[in-house]
Amino acid sequence: MKREQFLRLIKGICKDQGVDYDWIKGEGKGSHGTVYVGKNKHIEKHGELSKTYMKLILKKLGLPPDAV
Repeated sequence: MKREQFLRLIKGICKDQGVDYDWIKGEGKGSHGTVYVGKNKHIEKHGELSKTYMKLILKKLGLPPDAV
């Protein structure tokens, strides 16, 4: 799954759970950006993401990892 698809997935989960979501593209080195979910944040890389990586990020952001 590409980063853009993953961010849409996170945004949908946040909307369903009523959690604040924000994506700032320029915050990070190069093509990286920062995703904020509630009070948690993660610097997201660009490109293709593995299923294991996405599950770890969802867990880090406090979202259900089984959504992938």
